[in-house]
Amino acid sequence: MADHFQLRLVDSRMLAPSVRHLAFERVDGQPLAFVPGQFLQIHFHYDDGTPTKRSYSVATVGDGNSPVTRIELAVSYVDGGAATGLLGGLPIGGVVDASGPYGRFCLQAGDVHPRYLLLATGTGVTPYRAMLPQIEQVLAKGDREVVLLYGARSETELLYGEEFEAFAQAHSGFSFHGCLSRQPRVVPRASDRSGHVQTVLAELTPHAGRDIAYLCGNPNMVDAAFNALKEFGLPVPQIRREKYISSR
Repeated sequence: MADHFQLRLVDSRMLAPSVRHLAFERVDGQPLAFVPGQFLQIHFHYDDGTPTKRSYSVATVGDGNSPVTRIELAVSYVDGGAATGLLGGLPIGGVVDASGPYGRFCLQAGDVHPRYLLLATGTGVTPYRAMLPQIEQVLAKGDREVVLLYGARSETELLYGEEFEAFAQAHSGFSFHGCLSRQPRVVPRASDRSGHVQTVLAELTPHAGRDIAYLCGNPNMVDAAFNALKEFGLPVPQIRREKYISSR
């Protein structure tokens, strides 16, 4: 049964014009044990008293094995959204109710494929940020490669982009490609790609004997990439999916 607890906001910053990075600690002082890729649910009530909840992947970069005391989330703003009203205006020291962790969108110890294809749009990139210590362990084997395709409309919406680029510079087996669908960077980078993630995917020529794929983000991207990967011959068990839907 999932654990229920309260979170106190200890820090925040804007990642993009409509996305806020929030850092919490548990009010009870306990650490959070989670597997990178899992999510928490934030519980609250509508104005009429009806209970509701929203799900957010844990973005914290720990060591991939130990519980963490700092619980980081990336929250998208939705005009008129109830969760936006709660989390968008939450002050430092503010408290919210939460439960979790939940989910199985996680790297599997039994994966033996030479290449991992990680695809994301929007806040769907947050699980991959939490997975960076595990990805480092995968790359340490020396015979693996990890490619992250991250779709955004412009460079201002590439959440944690500088962190992923720094990780790529420090790890030769990791590639990060910002896939910009509307506006290129003011100063283009060699790793940038133009277009949507599912279109850029073809450049990698996915192959069933080499690749395992993780898809996280906008449902349209997830569905399109899933179909494209199947056309390249990847069996369904080698395609793992998590759809992010912005709820009001």
